[in-house]
Amino acid sequence: MALNVRDDIHTDYSAEKEKIKGFLTMFKSSEKDLEDTLQDFGIDDQETPVQTELSSLKYMRQLQRIANREQQMLVVDLEDIHTHERTVAELVSSIIENTRRYVNLFSEVVDQIIPEPTKDISQYDDVLDVILHQRRERNERDSETESAFPDHLLRRYNLYFQPLKSDISLAVREVHGSHLGHLITVRGIVTRVSEVKPLLQVNAYTCDVCGSETFQDISNKTFMPIADCQNINECKKNNITGTLHMQTRACRFSPFQEVKIQELADQVPVGHIPRSMTVHVNGNITRLMNPGDVVHLGGIFLPIPYTGFQAIRAGLLTDTYLEVHHIYQEKKQYADMEITPEMQQTIEEMKSDPSLYTKLSQSIAPEIYGHEDVKKALLLLLIGGVTKVTADGLKIRGDINICLMGDPGVAKSQLLKYITKIAPRGVYTTGKGSSGVGLTAAVMRDPVTDEMVLEGGALVLADNGICCIDEFDKMEESDRTAIHEVMEQQTISISKAGISTTLNARSSILAAANPLYGRYNPKLSPVENINLPAALLSRFDLLFLILDKPSREDDERLAQHVTYVHMHNTHPDLGIDILQPNVIRHYIAAARAIRPTVSQRVSSYVVDSYVKLRKKSKIDVEENKSHTYTSARTLLGILRLAQALARLRFSETVEHDDVDEALRLMECSKESLMEDNDQEREPDRSPISRIYRLIKGMAGAGKARRSKRQKRFGKGPAGERDMDMESENDDGDSDYETGNGLSMVDVRSRVLNNGYTEAQLMDTIHEYERLEVLQRQANGTKLVFMELNA
Repeated sequence: MALNVRDDIHTDYSAEKEKIKGFLTMFKSSEKDLEDTLQDFGIDDQETPVQTELSSLKYMRQLQRIANREQQMLVVDLEDIHTHERTVAELVSSIIENTRRYVNLFSEVVDQIIPEPTKDISQYDDVLDVILHQRRERNERDSETESAFPDHLLRRYNLYFQPLKSDISLAVREVHGSHLGHLITVRGIVTRVSEVKPLLQVNAYTCDVCGSETFQDISNKTFMPIADCQNINECKKNNITGTLHMQTRACRFSPFQEVKIQELADQVPVGHIPRSMTVHVNGNITRLMNPGDVVHLGGIFLPIPYTGFQAIRAGLLTDTYLEVHHIYQEKKQYADMEITPEMQQTIEEMKSDPSLYTKLSQSIAPEIYGHEDVKKALLLLLIGGVTKVTADGLKIRGDINICLMGDPGVAKSQLLKYITKIAPRGVYTTGKGSSGVGLTAAVMRDPVTDEMVLEGGALVLADNGICCIDEFDKMEESDRTAIHEVMEQQTISISKAGISTTLNARSSILAAANPLYGRYNPKLSPVENINLPAALLSRFDLLFLILDKPSREDDERLAQHVTYVHMHNTHPDLGIDILQPNVIRHYIAAARAIRPTVSQRVSSYVVDSYVKLRKKSKIDVEENKSHTYTSARTLLGILRLAQALARLRFSETVEHDDVDEALRLMECSKESLMEDNDQEREPDRSPISRIYRLIKGMAGAGKARRSKRQKRFGKGPAGERDMDMESENDDGDSDYETGNGLSMVDVRSRVLNNGYTEAQLMDTIHEYERLEVLQRQANGTKLVFMELNA
């Protein structure tokens, strides 16, 4: 029976090399790439046409840098091959289907066309350069022909292919046997990253008789060492068999890293568990991935036979892996984000928006109704305070920790999920599904080296990010204590299995929990309902108690909001422009570069505010109404929130309004409890009444300061403290003088900073003017209280 043999299966690789050579020597960069290159390499427009012509040739320019030992990585973009010429259009498909062969072909062509160095590279000489120089001198002296060196030994670069932009990223379970040898793109989340180890590529030997070097090219995991000298001119000529000894210094090693990636949750079919894939990373692209990163990996899908005892058990079966050529990360760190000119212009426009604070907070999970103050606190969590390290090494954390405790059905888990999407590094875990080891670190055996290594938990994976812990109250007490060190010292100390080390866990903790009995029981005190130890509560900068209370007006608005989302698959009109998560992420990245400081006058104000909080906490404890534990950590929490607010405004200093807003958020976190107390219940919670009380408080503060200036002489020997406090408010901010009134500029600034809109402020003024309580004077620049003037 005759076999059907394809006539076109044979490929003329000489012709393929000519195509590759033409592409590498002739392809020119676009004008934009050329401008960037001229700027990067400092090439002036006045340089010679030859230099400018070389700089426009994209790959020849890179080869020149490789020859000058300034670059070690040559990336061939398949998009460039696709757009070069119609004659090489089929070259792209050939590369995709037989990538490993074309890596060798491209490397052979590069070895032929690489130019000579244009500057002195003697400072980069290594052992191999010395061996080559000695070999050439010996050949010239003895008139011998130079013996061949392996190609890997002479190459000073690593060649990678960058896939086409139109390539579809595959899930792990969509990679089949038909993809073997092909260049594919796989999407997944990194679950484990090994240490970087040296991988042997060329082994070097030295003969103990003639002293010549022998090199062996290594292409597999296992190899058979050469025992006898193969030098024809010495040992073979004299009929002597010299013994070879391995010389590590002359060997060629390449950095090697093994990575495990796993399918994302949205790629797993119903009823299945996520599949994983082994990934091999070589050369200059090692150390670019960390556990928890969501990546698109372009590489060659290859088989690898089992070795050792595994080969006996596996028989004819082989394992598979992905040899990576290109890494693309979906979400980059704040420091690694590239801000385009268009995004920079958008950020500049946002800076001048007076209602930016409200707009950014409302853009967090807009499909969730209400929770205005909770969203503002989450925005400050994303921005964070300033981490300080003193001269003697003492570290003061700047990350903000928040706990959301409330009744079921108040969208706590949805808020946590949304925060993990916005943050560049966000890890979501649950209380029952996490143990103390799973949160911190576990000791495991490395499958590559068979050594005991540390495997980072959720808090380590969230380093420089946010760790969201749901069902916080369901955790075992022994597991919950594992995060005490993380929340304050931001480190994890490990001493187990002979490993003693300290891991970084510089993450913010966002926890969600239910009260002790599932729902808040008003018959019990707040401490009994919360049921968390004081050592843990004090580590949270904000603890929100969210109670689900029936109210006809609120329930109706909530139902309308939810039904609108279900009908239209989007949020209703909120009266402001909702910002996209990508814009929020870039704005936060720019804001986190600011390091605001606290002035002396603001420091005095914070001290007085903290003393008042301690006094009020003492009264609450005596009356069994204590909501949280007020300590020195509360003072640090106020400073962190105020610094985050200053960062939000791109301000270098913390202002009074920032401290006031931080104190207001702390007060709002327990306002649900205040509504239970008839004595502290506010008569009206509408925006108009709240704005009126805010304006009235500004006027009352002005009158109180006047009386202080008349009667008080200070607490110190020279009256320093009170005099400093009075002088800080003499700048006219929110001062109320009889007959002059409040400045409308100050009123508008204070009201907008507290999260209200311009329209709500004007409605308040019109309403109380109609009631003859307020009056605008001096062409609308002053606001006067009729009752205070009377």
